[in-house]
Amino acid sequence: MNLPDRPTRTSGRPPTLREIAERAGVHVSTASRVLRQPEPADGWSEAALRVREVAVELGYQPNLWAASLRTRKTTTLGVVMPRLTDGVVATMFQGIEETATQAGYSVLLSSPPDDLDAQRRAIEFLVSRQVDGLLLSSLHSPGREFVDSLSVGSLPMLQLNRHADVGLPFVSGDDHRGGYLAGRHLLDRGFTEIAAIAGPDHASTSRDRLAGFRDALAENGIELGPDRVVRSDFDVSGGVAAATVLLESDSRPEAIFTVSDTIAIGVLGVARDLGLRIPDDLALVGYNDIPVVAQLPVPLTTVRSPARLIGATGVRHLLSIIAGNDVESVKLPVELVERASTLR
Repeated sequence: MNLPDRPTRTSGRPPTLREIAERAGVHVSTASRVLRQPEPADGWSEAALRVREVAVELGYQPNLWAASLRTRKTTTLGVVMPRLTDGVVATMFQGIEETATQAGYSVLLSSPPDDLDAQRRAIEFLVSRQVDGLLLSSLHSPGREFVDSLSVGSLPMLQLNRHADVGLPFVSGDDHRGGYLAGRHLLDRGFTEIAAIAGPDHASTSRDRLAGFRDALAENGIELGPDRVVRSDFDVSGGVAAATVLLESDSRPEAIFTVSDTIAIGVLGVARDLGLRIPDDLALVGYNDIPVVAQLPVPLTTVRSPARLIGATGVRHLLSIIAGNDVESVKLPVELVERASTLR
């Protein structure tokens, strides 16, 4: 509400709409309409100006909560986003918050542990806060029954970053394409003894990146056997554990693809401890292009995922759903960034 800049009352109870209407000499409905609507294109009428001036003089403040009850809107979006300490997730949230703010919405965030029960509680908490829609980031893949079992009514929802078969649209990076680019790059550099650290199987990001990587290798007649794929968490300690398995084996690979940069950092630590040189003894490709990997002693080749754009696009799609529109799922483009970790 754009009221004129005038001194406001600093004491006493807030004025009511009836008091403003009586002093301005208009009906209460007229005062209510003037104070909750933007200025018309042809400007305010004399009566409307009088209402707004009286409102400022009496120190009137609009009751946004009451307004939300009338409109059934709170202009608040709920976001479920595990692992907010992860650089990629934090960047994605920046895109969410910036775009929501520009659209006049606030964001209510819940960052539960990365498991189904915790995500269920987070979703139901945000629903209880009467958000207008939900962005579900990094959702597990339990099937449609998970979403069907939630007490959310017809609340608009959209998946972000990961996608599960739950009947909801999603916005993510093109993870299959990213994995393919990583595999193609290692093949073009002449590597054939290749392994992958794939991340947890419940995450579509892990599955899609690994599938794309496998497809690139298969085009060159290379198959990743069970001993060449190790699962891990999306963190440095997961990378350390997985790299230890691969690099201390009798058939040590000459190149490793990891489905996140944080995993790759763990691999670098194990390689250092084993006296392996990057990339002479071991080539390494990560995923996401978090800022630190370009500044490592050996800068990391990685697949750049548009984290901020994923967040921003997710908000725009969710607001479109809230407005009553149908939206299609979208996979945003990714790109390979070549650095020293594969360029021997």
